[in-house]
Amino acid sequence: MTLAPVTSHSSRRRHDREIIALAVPAFGALVAEPLFVMVDSAIVGHLGTPQLAGLGVAAALLTTAVSIFVFLAYATTAAVARRVGAGDLAAAIRQGMDGIWLALLLGVAVIAVTLPSAPWLVEIFGASDTAAPYATTYLRISSLGIPAMLIVMAATGVLRGLQDTRTPLYVAIGGFAANGALNAGLVYGAGLGIAGSAWGTVIAQFGMAAAYLIVVVRGARRHDASLRPDATGIRASAQAGVPLLVRTLSLRAVLMIATAVAARLGDTDIAAHQIILSLWSLMAFALDAIAIAGQAIIGRYLGADDTQGAREACRRMVQWGIASGVVLGALIVLARPLFIPLFTGDGAVQDTLVPALLVVALSQPIAGVVFILDGVLMGAGDGRYLAWAMLITLTVFAPVALLVPTIGGGLTALWWAMALMMTVRMLTLWLRTRSGKWIVTGATR
Repeated sequence: MTLAPVTSHSSRRRHDREIIALAVPAFGALVAEPLFVMVDSAIVGHLGTPQLAGLGVAAALLTTAVSIFVFLAYATTAAVARRVGAGDLAAAIRQGMDGIWLALLLGVAVIAVTLPSAPWLVEIFGASDTAAPYATTYLRISSLGIPAMLIVMAATGVLRGLQDTRTPLYVAIGGFAANGALNAGLVYGAGLGIAGSAWGTVIAQFGMAAAYLIVVVRGARRHDASLRPDATGIRASAQAGVPLLVRTLSLRAVLMIATAVAARLGDTDIAAHQIILSLWSLMAFALDAIAIAGQAIIGRYLGADDTQGAREACRRMVQWGIASGVVLGALIVLARPLFIPLFTGDGAVQDTLVPALLVVALSQPIAGVVFILDGVLMGAGDGRYLAWAMLITLTVFAPVALLVPTIGGGLTALWWAMALMMTVRMLTLWLRTRSGKWIVTGATR
């Protein structure tokens, strides 16, 4: 009887070490994307409110165009981690190479669609006449970097699956530094305005993609994994990503609806919404750092047929998620007088921003649970359930959000609708995790 508490305590410590080893470096890499947007927002915000409003619409469209393919990272992480758990490193890297080739093909296709349709996309998003030209300019230029962004996603998934989150951290640090310097130099030094911000981000993204490719190619050669595109493998990667694509499209629809509603509330509201969304994304990726660790850890345990380890790791990561959400919510409340002036000096935008930020702060513990359970189920390859769960969430959120301009409450009411969305997600994910149906062992699901 004395062994049970010791085993439980040692198990928690082991999982804590695994989570910290993967999550801390993953945090730095994950926040690179929202930090890119935050730097753009801070620099462009001082050009004027119309420019910041235009960036808000364009950034939402660009993020949607890229993030719908996040399965390139998440599905690859889970698949590679399972093969690592099964002891087959060559097959793990081969799986990753298929994902990288798929990323390149998808990136080219997205550019072909985005460039000619940019003005139409900005218009249907409800951008005002003053903001629309800036949104179109930023979207067209930034879309040129989409292939690099998708390659970064796929290559990151390979490394995470191999239990390496340090390399993505180093690449992210370099990319963030380059993005900040290029944005400042091109926007103000070269006088390119919002176009300079877009070009700076494109250059930084291609630099990051090149760094990742060097690392992955070296690993492939070391383990004798082929670098050539394989049609069967690429097709299999695409098919495996379909459920996660549905899940991500539903999530992006939520964010697009929120931005469209904010845009119709006026330039002040969409400018404030863009700042909140940048901060919300930063916190979401911070929480997702633990979820990324979960993807890699859960995939490895299931690949090694260790169901007990998978269950224990899931339980411990949820505890981490709740605690992290509480801390992040408190930081939002305490630090808001410090960071709000960094984004805008417009008093109307600041007044609109504060009450909505408090709603975001209150919902962070819920977000902590959501992101952790989402990562656990992704690591288990339970994409089909994730797709259905997110469709249910979208069905609940959409009518509530679309009523905001009619019922009043402005941006604060919109973010209460976002809090409702996160609560529905938490309930659907908790029910699945509790059922145990996500636990399927073996090198492949």
